[in-house]
Amino acid sequence: MKYIVIGASAAGISGVKTLRGLDKNAEITLISKDENVYSRCILHHYISGHRDIEKLNFTDKDFFKENDINWIKGVEVKNVNDEERNITLSSEKILSYDKLMICSGASAFIPPIEGLREANNVVGLRNLDDAVIIKKQVKKIKNVVVLGAGLVGIDAVSGLLDYDVNITLVEMGEKILPLQLDSYTSKVYEHKFTERGVNLKLGVKAEKLLLDSNNNPKGLMINTGEEIPCELVIVATGVRANILFLENSNIKCDKFGLIIDEKGKTNIKDIYGAGDVTGRNPIWPTAVKEGIIAANNMVGKDTRMTDFFGSKNTMNFVGIATMSIGMVEAKDNTYNVEVEVDGENYKKIIHKDGKIYGSIIQGDLSYAGILTQLIKENIDISKVKKNLFDIDYSDFFNVEKNFEFSYK
Repeated sequence: MKYIVIGASAAGISGVKTLRGLDKNAEITLISKDENVYSRCILHHYISGHRDIEKLNFTDKDFFKENDINWIKGVEVKNVNDEERNITLSSEKILSYDKLMICSGASAFIPPIEGLREANNVVGLRNLDDAVIIKKQVKKIKNVVVLGAGLVGIDAVSGLLDYDVNITLVEMGEKILPLQLDSYTSKVYEHKFTERGVNLKLGVKAEKLLLDSNNNPKGLMINTGEEIPCELVIVATGVRANILFLENSNIKCDKFGLIIDEKGKTNIKDIYGAGDVTGRNPIWPTAVKEGIIAANNMVGKDTRMTDFFGSKNTMNFVGIATMSIGMVEAKDNTYNVEVEVDGENYKKIIHKDGKIYGSIIQGDLSYAGILTQLIKENIDISKVKKNLFDIDYSDFFNVEKNFEFSYK
């Protein structure tokens, strides 16, 4: 069997690793435009100087050799011919496949703000090339603006904190990390970033990037009329799926990205997809899981994505650890919200009819393992007659006579 996987990030790497584990004799080829394997979640550590490129790699040192994977790097896929079962590379080389997995990821979206798309020194933080540019430019300037206060924007700010630059974070919403945190936990981070000298501009809109005669940024106008000085703009306002190379194929995509089902299958037989290219849930654990699921189905093992557990976010900014899972704010008053605050430690659980729908833990994350188990196994917490935050493993595990665990 001849497998080709496009993309060497979370989904692609987990995909080829799973394929090799399930099919020892297959020919497996991985194609990537990147020449390095790296975690985009920790690119800010490269910017800050805490990691070099080698330490961004999340695979074993001899991963490709040990798994007998042919890695073709530094090239892009230009076309997929699903009728002839082959792909064309930017090198003009044509490769045939029996089964194909598309994990081509996504790219930073530059919004249509006046001056932004034509300016120099405007960069996303989506790949290693972006991080290299930022690290080089930040040593030459005094003012940097970060557009967007989601995970990527906060990563960018974190990577810049130790540089001698003025950092301004511009966000349309009223809080940072709006998808991951509630107001309380967001405020904790906002306070710490302000202490570190970050200028937070929340609830505002960028209207125009002011340029000099060489198209270099000199200031950002926001809707309050204020001009924010900047010589570098890092854009973290969303991503767009990398699907342009599929436009001449019969593979279906929509406005978000590649369309896959719960098995990772596309509309074309023997073509699968996983990760950010779907445009649905751009979170690292979800991409890893989708890569594993697609690989299993490629070799004929029925496996499905059936839960929301991939919406887990673990972060550690300015020395404060936080984990959020699922819903961060109750959708309506039919949900019960339990909160416990103990000094710098915060716990919140949103539940209804015995099921936990979301949670946030900040500070001490020691409860995270129990909470994760409760959600993953869909434990009915209404049967536990004690404070939710005092639950331990004994409350939902039995020990059988043979000393194996079973759920209550």
